[in-house]
Amino acid sequence: MLEDERNLIIRAKGGEAEAFGLLYDEYLPKIYRFVLLKTGHREEAEDLTHQVFLQAWRSIRAYNDRGYPFSSWLYRIARNLTVDYYRRFRPAVSLADAELLSRDDGDDPIAKFDLAEESTRLTRNLQKLKDIEQTVVIMRFVDEFSIKETAAAVDKSEGAVKLIQHRAIQKLKEMMAEEKQ
Repeated sequence: MLEDERNLIIRAKGGEAEAFGLLYDEYLPKIYRFVLLKTGHREEAEDLTHQVFLQAWRSIRAYNDRGYPFSSWLYRIARNLTVDYYRRFRPAVSLADAELLSRDDGDDPIAKFDLAEESTRLTRNLQKLKDIEQTVVIMRFVDEFSIKETAAAVDKSEGAVKLIQHRAIQKLKEMMAEEKQ
């Protein structure tokens, strides 16, 4: 954890809204992307992301630094809220948000179309994975968390995270191959 972040957390725990606001600014895009990839809908992702930070603000005094990044705590809140969301309502996947996974391939319209189509397929198949598999894949490959950070966020051992990651990637490969046939 960065020393500046540690100071911000201490100040936020003391009730300083400005310090929490700086943490919010730092982590909002990452948490939003995570929730968007889990839900597939911008409106729900915005609502859930707001709830994540609202819950974090309400619970900041209970936060304990255990050597993991502050973001691990936020991701755990986000994951729990997303699970609760799916218990209440399982929406259809919005493929319009698949652009989040795409990258710029210059001005070649065919390459852009192919990339967009593959991103859509990947997003659709990601939605078919179990919740824990989705979470691990997103944290490891989209948000670039280490195994240790991911394990802390999902409350699993590092070995379990490696196994979940391996199985999820195998499933994604199989689903992508089946769609090409």
